[in-house]
Amino acid sequence: MTEYDTVFASSVPFDNTRIHAAAVYCSDGRLGEQFDDFMYGELGLHRYDRLAVPGGAACLAGHFAAYREGEVVASQLEFLISVHGLRRVVLIAHQDCAFYSARLDVSPIDLVGRQHQDLAKAIERVRSMHHGLEVDAYLARIADGLIVFDRSCA
Repeated sequence: MTEYDTVFASSVPFDNTRIHAAAVYCSDGRLGEQFDDFMYGELGLHRYDRLAVPGGAACLAGHFAAYREGEVVASQLEFLISVHGLRRVVLIAHQDCAFYSARLDVSPIDLVGRQHQDLAKAIERVRSMHHGLEVDAYLARIADGLIVFDRSCA
């Protein structure tokens, strides 16, 4: 008997090279594949560091109701900037995010506008963590049964 009880071995080879990028997005599992597809296909960021939390970057926008989450995510980002040498951070919000309705009590009518405002605040907070850090923000929405990504806060 060995020390390990292996149940699966990925056929994808391990690559130790860092790409110095991270994404902060909502942990809603319905969108995970689309987020990866966008990061790989559009932005060319393979093997990026992931911070998936309910509401994504909303917690970095200074909401009192998300203060604890914001401090944790900021701490994790600062760690990744320092240890993984991040040079780029991508923030993604998504349509109909339950974090906004359930935790922040935002009405559906105000949701998109609030998300754009929050992404702008989150961009500034992340940029303040390290001089020269490139930060982009996007809003993912459903269009004709597909998830499309619109630039936010250019």
